[in-house]
Amino acid sequence: MRFTMPTLFAKPDRESGLDQPLFGAADFGKDFGLLPREKIELMVRRKMILGREALAEDQVQPASLDLRLGPRAFRIRASFLPGVGNSVEDRLQALVGMDDAIDLEGKGAVLERGCVYIIPLIEHLALPKDISAVANPKSSTGRLDVFTRLITDHSQVFDRVARGYEGPLYAEVSPRSFSVRVRKGARLNQIRFRRLNSQQFERTHFGADEKELFRRHSETPLVDRELTRQELCDGLPVHVGLSAEPMDGIIGFRAQKHADILDVDRVAEYRWDEYWDPIRARPDRRLIIDPDEFYILASKERLQIPPDLAAEMVPIDPAMGEFRVHYAGFFDPGFGAGRNGQPSARAVLEVRGYEVPFFIEDGQVIGRLVYEKMSEPPQSLYGEGEGSNYQGQGLKLSKHFRMD
Repeated sequence: MRFTMPTLFAKPDRESGLDQPLFGAADFGKDFGLLPREKIELMVRRKMILGREALAEDQVQPASLDLRLGPRAFRIRASFLPGVGNSVEDRLQALVGMDDAIDLEGKGAVLERGCVYIIPLIEHLALPKDISAVANPKSSTGRLDVFTRLITDHSQVFDRVARGYEGPLYAEVSPRSFSVRVRKGARLNQIRFRRLNSQQFERTHFGADEKELFRRHSETPLVDRELTRQELCDGLPVHVGLSAEPMDGIIGFRAQKHADILDVDRVAEYRWDEYWDPIRARPDRRLIIDPDEFYILASKERLQIPPDLAAEMVPIDPAMGEFRVHYAGFFDPGFGAGRNGQPSARAVLEVRGYEVPFFIEDGQVIGRLVYEKMSEPPQSLYGEGEGSNYQGQGLKLSKHFRMD
């Protein structure tokens, strides 16, 4: 059955292109890189970011924008990418019928564990040719093991928005450990905007090089340990911490297989032990990652993100281990900033095993932190606002759980 998806956004009344830029030089300044909160807010005012509803003030983070689920969801048999020349709407019309639409208004709906859903988002983009975007799940989404990716029309990859893109946004959502209740307006992923100069249009890597990172670390430490320039060649290596913690020796958590439904909008409402099994330190400081199990662990080192940089956790080479780490890998400027310029926060690691059991050991490299330059530091850093749930964190579950 063919149907028409709801039109959520009016097409912006402008012509895109570098010959008629939406911003003048005074809007952006002379620098390129990830755009801070103030520039994202300016993008909203200039209708580069549009929506059926006005953005809430707390949607805009120091270097990113929270995206909101729209009023309907569509359960599909398998994930897909539309590919060049195809829209997500056309693919949905071929895969599902009108009766399959799930209403997210009011009380919302339950997204079942193990199923895949496509949800049109409230936000819509109309980018100029010198701005691209990249998305990640929010930290709380990743810690719930809700696999979430951004899709755009004509895309051949997830979580990437081509420069100059004009069109709707969609979230692919697949709960892996817990069935979750969501409703219109829920925020599962976030998007960052990158301003490019003409020499960067075809680049895919924007990380700071080892020389720059080594200099930064010598001035203000990025982590609470010594670093060599050589180990920074692909970003900052992050090691897993499996030695005893003050919290009853707990070094991690493993998701329970048959827990109750969890509402993503309820904060500090759930007992942690009804959803998670604690993992305590072993004398040999090892842990076996079992296939198809989900773990919350923490880095051995504490870290901080300088005001003029942002960072993303990227996986290690798959040849180094039978697991995936960190669904939600974005760190805002100011994350982990402690007293006297010292790093204060551990990176929480979301780990899922692959096909075979795999030993990991205390201090083993489990990911890399890639730093990227901001076009300018945001005026308000992570940790300075009310929405900074994970500043100064150690091992910590998502904000939905209480630890009493």
